[in-house]
Amino acid sequence: MTKGKSEPGRVSGRGMVRDAGFILAGAVVFGIGMQAFIKPANIAPGGAAGIALLLSHITGFPVGALMLAVNIPLLILACFYLDRRFAAATAGVSLVTSVILDGVVAPVCPVYDGDRLLSSLYGGVLVGVGMALVFLTGATTGGTDIVGCILQKKKPHMSIGRALLLTDSVILALSVPVFGDMEAALLGLIALFAQTRVMDSILYGMNVSSMAAVVTKHSDAIAARIICELNRTATVVPARGAFSGGETEILICTVPKNQFGKLSRIVHDEDSQAFMMTAETSEVHGEGFKEF
Repeated sequence: MTKGKSEPGRVSGRGMVRDAGFILAGAVVFGIGMQAFIKPANIAPGGAAGIALLLSHITGFPVGALMLAVNIPLLILACFYLDRRFAAATAGVSLVTSVILDGVVAPVCPVYDGDRLLSSLYGGVLVGVGMALVFLTGATTGGTDIVGCILQKKKPHMSIGRALLLTDSVILALSVPVFGDMEAALLGLIALFAQTRVMDSILYGMNVSSMAAVVTKHSDAIAARIICELNRTATVVPARGAFSGGETEILICTVPKNQFGKLSRIVHDEDSQAFMMTAETSEVHGEGFKEF
């Protein structure tokens, strides 16, 4: 790849192989968490997976197939309101995750039938690890991730976290009559908490967003890919090296946790000699983040 002259959205062959490996590994770990711990414990920790678990308990259909069915209408919405390339990538990841869960993991994975509290904890941890591996590629597993992206685009100052929390709360509440057990909701909340904390710690410490300052001579190429692939923007500031005296630029960009891995890869692909500094942020105000 010629530094600073690559087309936005272009990914190297090595990067594609790496992403495929992360997605496959994430799908397997996700499937193990669901099949070995979450499903036998009769809990539904929110999201498309939670809806699929409730439907599976009622109908007896495989969880993976139901997850894909739940994602289909959301993927159609993503085609209209989001980037079609994002929708296509999410559709591919959803299909891979469903196939691996039903066709690979379910037939061979042992089922833990012990304490439900341990099931919720270990299941939440494994599901969180699996989803984090997928997020590191810049993709998502669908479900409420799509809803969050659409809400973020249509209502930049809306509290996305609160909207998704409301959705997950409804799923947790529905698990009580479906499973006929009040503990189902409480254990589902524990699994959801463990899942979220593990994802946050893997993707970006324990924080929501990150601010990156990139010292580079190829800021235009990096900014173009940030706008195209992450649907974010950046600020470019002219600068001068104190030691070399040479002219350079500093690109400043803030992204949420699930896009940090993709941002790092974009910077490396466009300028392997760039100098990138990252600051952890727990409060980000402005369009696309939290309202002032």
